Amino acid sequence: MNILKNGTITSPQGFVAGAAASGIKASGKADISLVFSEHDCTAAGVFTKNQVVAAPVLLDQETLQVNSALVRGVITNSGNANACTGEVGLQNARQMQKISAEAVGCSTPQMLVLSTGVIGVQLPMDKIAAGVHAAAAELSRDQGHQAAEGICTTDTFVKEIAVEVPLSSGTVTIGGMAKGAGMIHPDMATMLGVITTDAQIDVDVLRGMLNAAVDVSFNCISVDGDTSTNDTVLLLANGGSGVYIDRRDWSVGSDYAIFSEALIHVCKELSKLIVRDGEGASKFIELTVTGARNKTEAHQIANTIAMSPLVKTAFAGSDANWGRMMMAAGKAGVKFNQHHTSLMVSPDGEEWLVLLDGGLPTGYREEAAAAIFAQSDIYVNLILREGLAEATVWTCDLTHEYVTINADYRT
Repeated sequence: MNILKNGTITSPQGFVAGAAASGIKASGKADISLVFSEHDCTAAGVFTKNQVVAAPVLLDQETLQVNSALVRGVITNSGNANACTGEVGLQNARQMQKISAEAVGCSTPQMLVLSTGVIGVQLPMDKIAAGVHAAAAELSRDQGHQAAEGICTTDTFVKEIAVEVPLSSGTVTIGGMAKGAGMIHPDMATMLGVITTDAQIDVDVLRGMLNAAVDVSFNCISVDGDTSTNDTVLLLANGGSGVYIDRRDWSVGSDYAIFSEALIHVCKELSKLIVRDGEGASKFIELTVTGARNKTEAHQIANTIAMSPLVKTAFAGSDANWGRMMMAAGKAGVKFNQHHTSLMVSPDGEEWLVLLDGGLPTGYREEAAAAIFAQSDIYVNLILREGLAEATVWTCDLTHEYVTINADYRT
């Protein structure tokens, strides 16, 4: 696998993109993003599990049920979530789908729709229409970065990646873009992700690959413990490379296995970028729980630690208060013997400082622990010694700046 320098959503063959400023954002920045394939795509999606669901999520779920083999593109607006907008909001999402299809010359069910931004405000459809046509006029393989900029809200940087994947019958490319900085938590987060590939993949295989990749990436990040109304990750495969991923061979080293690992890598890297851009965040934390009875329990404990405000504020203050992590692990609802546990921290994931062993603090130097907690990247490993399973989540600290951003979000 080769990570492409300056890779974007349009790095895979046959994909183009465009972006435009329609005036939805008061800043005047791009707020309409269009990704389009020159060939029909198989498509799959993973969506929020929040019971309050935005209109574009409902529309995409409906669209993929009737058409998941002839999708051509994705239209996104930022600055307005089109959530809690009732029947009018759903009709506006349908109109947005129709306008974008007409702008690129395909049928309405071939377009998928994404929205992100403030909840409870109707889409300004005149601005949407003008923005969609403006973005369509800019369609180009050179506009991938601009499209990634157009989906951002409180993001401070663009999140994108592309990789080339050599397979037995040729090389395929995977490109991806995502947005998200706050309201981030598994199942999923206030995030949008669009992933493209020029591999040829059957719909049911594509769906399985995406679900597996999301489970170990986008569902393993937490900024603030809140999940959004609009969370969506879409995967489009247009077959532009002519390389077919055969699902009949699932063995190690097969094209299927190699492509799946590359897809997971893309999703993990985009996920980590979201955490690194967590609203007000100053630190990136990789938290691993090992020695659990099963992966579900390992993830449950890791996730509980990651979302604890006391843990996150300790990281913000560079306070090596490991007791807060043990407290959070203990309230996760998973049985384990505290007297068998160990807890280690590291600034690089290689050199480890053991803080707790056999359920008791070690004779570590407080200065050494504080130095690690003061780093911008911190690695944590909680060892349970209950089994062989493990899970990793990525989170960030909780700072005063997070409160400022979200207190002023609409003002």
